[in-house]
Amino acid sequence: MDSSRSLLGLSPRAIASGPRDSTTESVGRLRLLDCDRERGAFSSSFALAGIRGAIALLLVSALARLADLFVFKTRRRRRRKGCGGGGGRRDGGTMRWVVRLSGMCSAAVVMVLLSPSLQTFPPAEAIRSSHYLRFPGGGYNHQLAAAFGDADSFGFRRAPSFNNAAECEPPSANGTSSCDPSLVHVAITLDEGYLRGSMAVVHSVLAHAACPESVFFHFLVSEAGLESLVRSTFPGLRFKAYYFDPDRVRGLISTSVRQALEQPLNYARNYLADILERCVSRVIYLDSDLVVVDDIAKLWRKGLGSRAVGAPEYCHANFTKYFTDRFWSDRRLASAFAGRRPCYFNTGVMVLDLVRWRGAGYTRRIERWMEVQKRGAAPGGPGRIYDLGSLPPFLLVFAGHVAPIEHRWNQHGLGGDNINGSCRDLHPGPVSLLHWSGSGKPWVRLDSNHPCPLDNLWAPYDLYGPAVG
Repeated sequence: MDSSRSLLGLSPRAIASGPRDSTTESVGRLRLLDCDRERGAFSSSFALAGIRGAIALLLVSALARLADLFVFKTRRRRRRKGCGGGGGRRDGGTMRWVVRLSGMCSAAVVMVLLSPSLQTFPPAEAIRSSHYLRFPGGGYNHQLAAAFGDADSFGFRRAPSFNNAAECEPPSANGTSSCDPSLVHVAITLDEGYLRGSMAVVHSVLAHAACPESVFFHFLVSEAGLESLVRSTFPGLRFKAYYFDPDRVRGLISTSVRQALEQPLNYARNYLADILERCVSRVIYLDSDLVVVDDIAKLWRKGLGSRAVGAPEYCHANFTKYFTDRFWSDRRLASAFAGRRPCYFNTGVMVLDLVRWRGAGYTRRIERWMEVQKRGAAPGGPGRIYDLGSLPPFLLVFAGHVAPIEHRWNQHGLGGDNINGSCRDLHPGPVSLLHWSGSGKPWVRLDSNHPCPLDNLWAPYDLYGPAVG
């Protein structure tokens, strides 16, 4: 299958598993949220109307001033011609009030036209105008929207269907079973802030897979209800959702350069070998800020040799910057890399051999390094050993022991750096996966009408927007 084929013209199909989660409590919270949002929208509109009314009054004052100036000049001209002043005052006063009355009427019309609070709109339309369920301080809650049972209210339309090519091995009839050896396994996290990105990842994988019905998705979630959205957007998708308890890792997380990197779900990838069924021996882990533009089965078939992790490596990068001076100055800590040539790799795209992972106990090894960091960062501690989030512990355990995969499978850094989110260009060479790692996300920049050029390559896989009837 041509990896560059367009999304246009593809027939629709979807997949699903798991019972619908729709609690009375969630529905009640959603309705309270609707009332609060409607109240807030009315307050904002009222304030805006007041500003526009003030502008209209200024226009009236300006017109009145022009009328006074007109009368003054008319009097002076008539005095020069020897005319009496009384008639001029009467005529000027009449003219002035005519102009003032006309200005006031015009300003009132302008104020009504410009002020939305003085026009008539149904309250439901005002609420529907924002498809995401927004909260004070930003963000939105898809869990409540899913519990409410109305997927259209937060703007994800149903994806087209994607069917296996003739040469594909037919998958088992049980769409919820992950033990079929013919399946390609993909793991992704689902959370409120990145849900739009996660849906685009799934869409892109299906769009370019030669055997989309043979791809099984494993979704890691920390809240109930999101899987119902997946089901409504991809009705026939083969998937399973797994609850990841944030408390499992919360006590191990230290502060990072960016708050988003401190979210417990970022660390769920460390526990895939424990969470997924034992029959799943290999999985592709994908971040939520990327799109795949090639057949995912090509990545699935990459050989890992004796390694538990396969990923694109970047040995030209300055590896020392991922750890602090305190780490490198402590000979005992720095000896962790003795006997290996460590290279940077991005943990947003990895092929994992779960059998080798389980056998070597890699999850516990990662946790030990997080404990060292936590103790060092504590008040009175010797100091941090790194500043980033979930990446450094992975580097400490695996850097220098990674099965290399072509760079085409992770064109990363498109989100810019971790602070400014500046625009970036593609690395030289072919592309199979585009990754917006960094602080800038394509859906945020597109919505703000300030996208980077490459953000437009993400847009075709975005399923957020008005539902098509």
